Amino acid sequence: MKSNRPTVADILALKGKRQLSMLRVVTLEEAEAAERAGIEMVSVPPALLGPAFREVAPSVFAVPGLEYGDFVTTEEYLRAAFKAMRAGGDAVYCAASLRIIRELRDEGIPVCSHVGLIPSKATWTGGFKAVGKTADSAMAIWNAVKALEEAGAFAAEIEVVPAEVAALISARTFLFMISMGAGAGCDAQYLFAEDVLGQNRGHVPRHAKTYRDFNAEFDRLRHERIAAFREFRQDVESGAYPAEPHNVSVAGEEIARFRDMING
Repeated sequence: MKSNRPTVADILALKGKRQLSMLRVVTLEEAEAAERAGIEMVSVPPALLGPAFREVAPSVFAVPGLEYGDFVTTEEYLRAAFKAMRAGGDAVYCAASLRIIRELRDEGIPVCSHVGLIPSKATWTGGFKAVGKTADSAMAIWNAVKALEEAGAFAAEIEVVPAEVAALISARTFLFMISMGAGAGCDAQYLFAEDVLGQNRGHVPRHAKTYRDFNAEFDRLRHERIAAFREFRQDVESGAYPAEPHNVSVAGEEIARFRDMING
């Protein structure tokens, strides 16, 4: 496939013009499907990146996540970010301190950060629930966005925030705002592929929309797999397998000669 991969400048140029689509993908199959479906942006585990990823998804804007807690020092974040960019990333997700975001920015690494409900820091905002439902809470999100602007981030995921609040913030910041459960007033809509495909067997967030029921298909295939293995075992026990078509043939005179040879 020919690559028409957008740059950070291209992404920022689309702010306020149209909504982009973004998915969290964790396999090469999902990455290829996102590419073929025209999804513009994907979030990926850094380990997924590499030549195979770019072979199947040459034109998606890929944001590998530097997951909070996997790295501690600024040097660790920098090394991980450079590695991810060399492997085919276009920016990095980082919810670490503003100091670390500044260091990444100073090295020319584009950073997408996070405001609103930040799962790794949810204890500070009351757990896994909506953020920004009061004026004071909404103002805290706005202040966080302004701080990310100053630190040099180019984008921020805004998660589980009232749509009206997110729209007001998005319209007043140059950051590219990526909505996860924060309404249509942002610059991109972000969902996890496992929710879109109906693969999530745990809690499905309210903002998620399921378009297929892969779990039902996986369950069907699981039962079919067990049935096929059982039939194979039964065929072995009964002698039905292997049958003549499964065996290699040999000329009669050759097997006769071999029989004479082996019998001495």
